Amino acid sequence: MAYAEKTSVSVARTKADIEEIVQKYGADQFVSGYKADTAVIGFSMAGRQIKFILPLPDKQDREYWYTPGRGQKRTEAAAFSAWEQACRSRWRALYLIVKAKLEAVAAGISTVEREFFYDIVLPDGRTAGEWMAPQIEIAYETGQMPPMLPMLN
Repeated sequence: MAYAEKTSVSVARTKADIEEIVQKYGADQFVSGYKADTAVIGFSMAGRQIKFILPLPDKQDREYWYTPGRGQKRTEAAAFSAWEQACRSRWRALYLIVKAKLEAVAAGISTVEREFFYDIVLPDGRTAGEWMAPQIEIAYETGQMPPMLPMLN
């Protein structure tokens, strides 16, 4: 069962909710956008730019065009409605995670850097997680840590 799978809160309302919550906790910039199958939100807080990429469901996926169980083909309107519901659910999950992270920071349980580390935007536009993930994979594959100062080897 997906989080908020039956939510009636629109994507637009959830985007507004996210903007309100990040502003409440000190963000001084906010942006959101989308293309085809991906949405993005970004905000600046505590001297850091933070970006979340939200993969959206594929409108052509079988689960939207056929009913569960009996597998009957849905109308185009019904398929769109099922897809839209999945989008609303994902957006609510994003809101939940952003709010939880901000609450942890506000309560002194954590820090902005710790909670949003993967999502902090680096000068080249990639997130810290996008930059580090390949290095972590190589470290696990080889059992070797990357050199601290590679230009001195």
